[in-house]
Amino acid sequence: MSPSMSITRALREAGFAGLVAAGLAFPILTLGTEMDQSNRLVLEQRWSWMAIAAGLVFVGRFLVLAFARKPARAAPHTGARVLSPALAAALPRAGVIALFLFPMVMLFWLGPQGSLKWINNYGVQILIYVMLGWGLNIVVGLAGLLDLGYVAFYAVGAYTYALLSTHFGLSFWICLPLAGLMAASWGAMLGFPVLRLRGDYLAIVTLAFGEIVSAVLTNWSDFSNGKAGIMSIPRITFFGLPFNANENGFAATFGLEFQAIHRTIFLFYLILALALITHVVTLRLRALPVGRAWEALREDEIACRSLGINTVNTKLTAFALGAMFAGFAGSFFAVRQGFVNPDSFTFMESATILAIVVLGGMGSQLGVALAAVVMVGGTEVLRELTFLKQIFGSSFDPSLYRMLLFGLAMVVMMIWRPRGLISSRAPSVFLAQKKSVSGTHVQEGHG
Repeated sequence: MSPSMSITRALREAGFAGLVAAGLAFPILTLGTEMDQSNRLVLEQRWSWMAIAAGLVFVGRFLVLAFARKPARAAPHTGARVLSPALAAALPRAGVIALFLFPMVMLFWLGPQGSLKWINNYGVQILIYVMLGWGLNIVVGLAGLLDLGYVAFYAVGAYTYALLSTHFGLSFWICLPLAGLMAASWGAMLGFPVLRLRGDYLAIVTLAFGEIVSAVLTNWSDFSNGKAGIMSIPRITFFGLPFNANENGFAATFGLEFQAIHRTIFLFYLILALALITHVVTLRLRALPVGRAWEALREDEIACRSLGINTVNTKLTAFALGAMFAGFAGSFFAVRQGFVNPDSFTFMESATILAIVVLGGMGSQLGVALAAVVMVGGTEVLRELTFLKQIFGSSFDPSLYRMLLFGLAMVVMMIWRPRGLISSRAPSVFLAQKKSVSGTHVQEGHG
């Protein structure tokens, strides 16, 4: 094909892509509603936004088609690129050290008031989703069981602490293991009815379970106070020392000046400890027979049964352990917020957690952590892009378009790296030398 014909074809396909982008952007970007002085909704037309979106898609598609190099005929496939053992070992250690230093660096750099937002909105919020992603990674990434109702166990943990602390006066440290056990029990109860289900049928049942839990929390007002939620949940203490300005408070006991950021820093290190416990337990379980049984179940359930592995116990342990870590995270969420209601545990939360696992690379602990930083941290970064209001108007809120950006990111990821950010896997069993293997040699797992 001649260069002129290539450019012509690139222009034609780029024009078509631009038209499609314009059609999709019309209801999302072009039409908006604003409140007028009479407190009425007025339809506002923003044609320039649609033109900018279509133009960006046109230019990007044209550059990809016209100037991207076509890959030569590939040699026989020998596996995708994998992380070197030294890099794979250094990244987690460097990340843990950076996380331990993060609150102190922010406090020194921005002061108590300026660092509060970064430690709470970025550090604590991201670590909650890292922990949830690692818990779901047991079910989806290791055992290959597609779970679309994972947020239900998150809600069980949150409401367990909220109810026990407000009605019975139990402290967080007592309720934390109880919330995990309660969520694990519900995970096992969910596992029994779905033992014979696989693939899409398993996904539908888990989705229904999540919606049932949400409906119960919304409509059973005598139990959960309905949509109003549970308020005045007791705040966390430093093993009995409250974070307040009283004489028996944390600051007075250790001779410090009282500051509200003390509680936030303690919450950061608490969720960091819970996330690291989740990570270490998952790695240890993966090396045990139960972990190898999960991976065998993911690869081929029929072969797994033929080898004498009890698939019933294997599935139940995956559901129960994944749910237990979600219960721990839910209990932390409740004590951090001081308020819970059903709106915090919708299907979108399950979709976000599942997207973190898929984008990071199912079965990859490091990939899940990186995906949580990108997805959750990206949402918070959008709130900081106030300069865009000078371009699109004072009423423009970048955070409203986060789901649109997430959708685009997932499409790009599925094209660029369909196995996730980290596609290599470290084998749980090896003979002479432990080498990472390509994710293309590992089954995705469909339950």
